[in-house]
Amino acid sequence: MSTGTGVTADQVKELRARTGAGVMDCRRALAEAGGDLDRAADLLRARGLAAAAQKAGRSTTEGLVEAYIHGQGRLGALVEVDCETDFVAHTEDFRRLARELAMQVAATDPRYLSREDVPLEARDNPQVQEQILLEQPYIRDAARRVQDLITETVAKVGENIQVRRFARFKVGE
Repeated sequence: MSTGTGVTADQVKELRARTGAGVMDCRRALAEAGGDLDRAADLLRARGLAAAAQKAGRSTTEGLVEAYIHGQGRLGALVEVDCETDFVAHTEDFRRLARELAMQVAATDPRYLSREDVPLEARDNPQVQEQILLEQPYIRDAARRVQDLITETVAKVGENIQVRRFARFKVGE
């Protein structure tokens, strides 16, 4: 079935499943991309980045603390992820993000949240990038950074999201 723009409902459905974007946004992106799903997904991702940048200044006073425990309790991580409203803090997308971030912290043991947290004299050190949570490659997809994961969730839920703090614990360390 066509949506009147040469784009089928199945294409819209598939793009929605991939990106989590709204029906109309998917339809417009597919029409603009000539029906090419990959190009439409890239368009939506770029628009999501723009939307995330617009939301970046908003206050984040709600959220949750997520824990991840691994290895029969020998390794664990806590992460505080904040958003604008309690409603979003209880959505599946937000909870999934918090869980993924806690797993990332447990797996990679970052020292810093962002580049601004790195001492000035160490910022040019290429090895420091591996220790910055937001700049690390995402553990499930090395082609994406952790910040990309957050930005994608911002685009889905429509609110600013910030990682406030994190900690990692390992027995014996």
